[in-house]
Amino acid sequence: MSPVGRIGVLLVATRGAGGPGEVQLKIRGGTETFLAYSDEPLPKGATVLVVGQRGARTVDVVPWSDPSTVS
Repeated sequence: MSPVGRIGVLLVATRGAGGPGEVQLKIRGGTETFLAYSDEPLPKGATVLVVGQRGARTVDVVPWSDPSTVS
């Protein structure tokens, strides 16, 4: 099952070009952690969308906000 398209929360901040963080995703009936890369630094606790997969345990993420909660 691919993590692409899933929404997760950063457990460790990403550093943009400086290196990855770590994201927790609900997948395969549980939760799993993946290394997470982003174009720009993102803070710990940020909600993100997985937009790509670099390998078995490494993903690309972008910031995410739920459009249904925007007024």
